[in-house]
Amino acid sequence: MPQNKKITARWIFIVLLVALIALFLTNKGLLVAAIVNGKPVFRWELNNTLMSRFGEQTLEGIISERIIADAARSEGVEVGKTEVDSKIDEVVKGLGEDVKLEELLQFQGMTKTDFENQIRLQLTVEKLLGRDIQITEADIDNFIATNSATLTATEPAKLREEARNTIMSQKISEKLQPWFLEIKEKAKVFKFL
Repeated sequence: MPQNKKITARWIFIVLLVALIALFLTNKGLLVAAIVNGKPVFRWELNNTLMSRFGEQTLEGIISERIIADAARSEGVEVGKTEVDSKIDEVVKGLGEDVKLEELLQFQGMTKTDFENQIRLQLTVEKLLGRDIQITEADIDNFIATNSATLTATEPAKLREEARNTIMSQKISEKLQPWFLEIKEKAKVFKFL
């Protein structure tokens, strides 16, 4: 091999080696997840453990969310950002003064985006299942008469609103499982794990 080709090959090797080292240093987590007492915990070990412990449950959750999203799309049901923000404000008000949403989410291992997605999913289900539910004034009166000890509102209008919301939640809960089983049965799901 001529001298010029040896030098060029050596430089290419050096450049590739430096590039690989730089890639490894900037993306350590792609190969090694941690180092414990000088021994690496490889990413594939972490992935295998996560999959064996939480994989099926997590996959089922993702599948369920996608099935619900598809059902909402086919029914023309959308949940806007203002609706999500309004519900989040409602949740925050219910937490009390000493509890911060960010701390609660961190404690539960959730990000704000995860929480927003859960709220969006909840509101989507409520819209899908709640649109044909009729609640009469008599239903509200009866509920207040039989459940007044569990209601927290004191003003008559807020008491009626709380009762209406509770009745709606109960009726949606009754419809949820049969409805979801029906749409899941119709969905085309192929699992590869």
